Amino acid sequence: MTTAPPADQLRLLEVQALDTRAQQLAHQRRNLPVLARIAELEGRIADLHGSLVESRTRLADLRRELTKAEADVEQVRTRARRDQSRLESGGVGAKDAVALTDELASLGRRQAALEEVELDVMERLEAHEDALAKLEQANDELLADKAAAEAERDAAWAELDTQVAALATERARLADGLDAALVTLYEKLRGQLGGLGAAALRGGRCEGCRLDLNPSDLQVARNAPPERVVRCEECGRILVRGVKE
Repeated sequence: MTTAPPADQLRLLEVQALDTRAQQLAHQRRNLPVLARIAELEGRIADLHGSLVESRTRLADLRRELTKAEADVEQVRTRARRDQSRLESGGVGAKDAVALTDELASLGRRQAALEEVELDVMERLEAHEDALAKLEQANDELLADKAAAEAERDAAWAELDTQVAALATERARLADGLDAALVTLYEKLRGQLGGLGAAALRGGRCEGCRLDLNPSDLQVARNAPPERVVRCEECGRILVRGVKE
């Protein structure tokens, strides 16, 4: 049978109040509204990341395609300049001159077709660059929103941590010198019963489980010696008597 000075039992309720408040602050820390906002932004950033990777890959492909198209056009232009130079030099015979003229006409048609391809790639590249720029702008805005939300979270956490530290200091002061067996029982029950190990007996009701004690249990509790540590028959918590109604 555990016993403890009545004053220690009453002070235990103050310790319990501080522990309850610390639990509330921990719950508040885990469930800040801004945390849901951060999670939402992280999800949107992750979704957008896939589109960004795909768009950047496509942009690289288009740039390679444009480089090839430009090289194809330049190759035809180089061949045409060479043929034109030979034709204008006067150092070729009539038959070769006819052949060069025919080839220049063919190269002209080939160049025009390749320049159409080059223009098409350039237009697609420009459109894709615009689309990618919008994606990157949206990503930058999401990252900025996330950074702002994280700053808000950190400020809230810092405030809560300050309160928790103050509670811990006050709890240590209140718990100092309490009956060791009483504290051991309290901590054990607190771990088993959702953080609430001690409750007041007020008006025949346990304030831990919020149930009225039956008349016989209530009589036993009230008649027990003041130093005896009484337990609630319903929930098992330490019942602290002597609390003002």
